[in-house]
Amino acid sequence: MKIKLGLLYGGKSAEHEVSLLTARAVTQAINFGKFEVYPIFITQTGEWRKGNALIGPAETIEELQFGGGSNRPNNITKFLPVETTNTNIEEKEDNANLDVIFPLLHGPNGEDGTVQGLLEVLNLPYVGNGVLASAAGMDKVVMKQLFAQAGLSQVPYVHFIRKEWKDDQTELIRKMEESLKWPLFVKPANLGSSVGISKVSNRQELIKAVEIAFKYDRKIIVEQGIVAREIEMSVLGNDTPRCSVAGEVLPTKDFYDYEAKYEDGTTNYAIPAVVSPELLKKLEDAAIRAFKVLDCSGLVRADFFVSENEEVIINEVNTMPGFTPISMYPKLWMESGLSYSGLIEELIELAIERYEEKQQLEHSKDGE
Repeated sequence: MKIKLGLLYGGKSAEHEVSLLTARAVTQAINFGKFEVYPIFITQTGEWRKGNALIGPAETIEELQFGGGSNRPNNITKFLPVETTNTNIEEKEDNANLDVIFPLLHGPNGEDGTVQGLLEVLNLPYVGNGVLASAAGMDKVVMKQLFAQAGLSQVPYVHFIRKEWKDDQTELIRKMEESLKWPLFVKPANLGSSVGISKVSNRQELIKAVEIAFKYDRKIIVEQGIVAREIEMSVLGNDTPRCSVAGEVLPTKDFYDYEAKYEDGTTNYAIPAVVSPELLKKLEDAAIRAFKVLDCSGLVRADFFVSENEEVIINEVNTMPGFTPISMYPKLWMESGLSYSGLIEELIELAIERYEEKQQLEHSKDGE
């Protein structure tokens, strides 16, 4: 029998469009002979829509926005209504028939542990990282604090919340100018895909960049820029994760921004990256340490800076990297001998493996 797979995508996030691109790419690669695929679309206003089973790859983004199966809105049924009091038994039974969920959500309300928590409460197997890893991996400040505990090298940074900026902007700027060196990167703490990120070289640009970043999050992180190679590693597994070959990002722009990642295709990559065996070993060790300190499962893309003297400095991890045709995560596995469709199948297997292990846990104090 086919595995009933729910593809969950869209979402109330600035990365909504990225999620749609990812979902369409997955439908192009998945083996419909093994999986019965049900699209579950979250609109930008937070409405959940479950479409009829796809009979083949989604031809257009518009098809996915309508929930799949047909481009007619009347073929959509609610999966999890916003007003949960209206959820009837029939809908609940239909949802329970899904064997596993594949969340293809990026950013807040998607890869930050919120949806993962919902799926845990519903007792549904799902692909990727759990609540803790997702939440910690989404918040760049918490993530960096955990990396420090694991002894991973990082660039200097400063972080603050909106109220601190409003109360004492002058003192925060002084602190940044004293502890960091230009140029600086200003980022929302809880967002991905380079949305809201700015590179700045002076105080005026810094103030403007902070205001832009505050449009996306109440917490900001400001990192010191570094002259270094940008090397990425894909990690796959649960308790015994393994790494792909290394890949190097060769941006033609000033930095690897949203458009370079998803829209204009101008960024070049070296896959595999030209690295010595010693450097590759250091990258693998750091990627696995990052994976384990966050208690990750399924998949992670670990991003590093490599200095001229081959010091490995971790930048961040992405607990739900994109699966678009130009995304680094699947490219690295394809270069490592694992096809796109094979990668999807292994991720689903890992999700079911983790779920079945959790079902062995006792839920009473007497173990009965």
